[in-house]
Amino acid sequence: MTILYDEGQQAIATESRRVLEARVGKEALLPLLETVGEYHQPFWDTAKEQGWTALALPEADGGLGLGLIELGLIAHQAGRSISGAPFLTSSFGAAKAIELFGSDAQKGRWLPGLASGTTIGAIAFAAGPDALPRQPDVTLTGDRIDGTLRGVSAGLAADVAIVLANGPGMPVLALVHLDGVQRVAVPSFDNSRLIADLGFSDAPAETLVVGDAARTAALHILALQSVVTAHEQTGGAEALMEIARDYALTRRAFGQPIGAFQSVKHRIAELYGLVELARANCIHAAAREGATDFITAAAAARLSATEAYDTAARDCIQIHGGIGVTWEIGLHLHMRRARSLAIEQGSSLFWEDVLVDQLAGETA
Repeated sequence: MTILYDEGQQAIATESRRVLEARVGKEALLPLLETVGEYHQPFWDTAKEQGWTALALPEADGGLGLGLIELGLIAHQAGRSISGAPFLTSSFGAAKAIELFGSDAQKGRWLPGLASGTTIGAIAFAAGPDALPRQPDVTLTGDRIDGTLRGVSAGLAADVAIVLANGPGMPVLALVHLDGVQRVAVPSFDNSRLIADLGFSDAPAETLVVGDAARTAALHILALQSVVTAHEQTGGAEALMEIARDYALTRRAFGQPIGAFQSVKHRIAELYGLVELARANCIHAAAREGATDFITAAAAARLSATEAYDTAARDCIQIHGGIGVTWEIGLHLHMRRARSLAIEQGSSLFWEDVLVDQLAGETA
């Protein structure tokens, strides 16, 4: 397996970067931090216009028939531009759940809309800090679901959610149409993520998978999403590394650029190492989709990308000094996004446990 992109994939990366740099700027993103319930509409319009929502879905269902590698390239550029909407990842997760585990009728109803972007999806598995709980907070009885799912990313705008629920003595992966479901906006560190508490009261639901297979399916969906998120984190870390480098070459202190000081140059060099390690893990994970070691590769990508983005957000602000914490320069956009992405689809502690379990299983 190569960890280099071919010419077509490089063209996707180049064009998506050009488009996003032209259409997404911090002037539009800054107000979103203090506004609950809104996202950056131009980004999502661009995603639909460019066909990014359909990229990794089958052609028979309205998609473009490409894969996780190509979607990862888009997510990488979205991370660089701090795109102000979570739907590229959340809708992809919902669409893959329906594609892999849904009936023909469910695919026909939901996948064309998710591919075109006119329908928005969400993944609602977590119970508190537990990304994949043994005892979910909602219960499925027959074809009705009850309970409350808290902190659902994209929950304020989603049309359909894939939910992990307690069934009759076993876990169930279910599809829920969110029309009429109670939504309570949750003010967050990054309000553009449209986080909401979803309250279900006798809401209609359709079963996708039951029993132990439901948890296995849910972990697979989380892993697919985590690879997309890891690309987004790596893109953000790369952008911060470049911002820190450029500032260190122009800002002068004691008669020389601050990049000449070892404490600064070594920190930027360390960021380069973290970014490239995360990039390699992301490419590897995306290329292993469908392989027996995909979950292992996804966990490794997620962990390395989270470390890279968190470290880059912290170090870039420190390299800038006092100006780094001002509203105008906008570095806190990356800091907020880094912290938000670090807990979506499971924290580092969750993925460390997953990685250990997978490696132990492979060894056995």
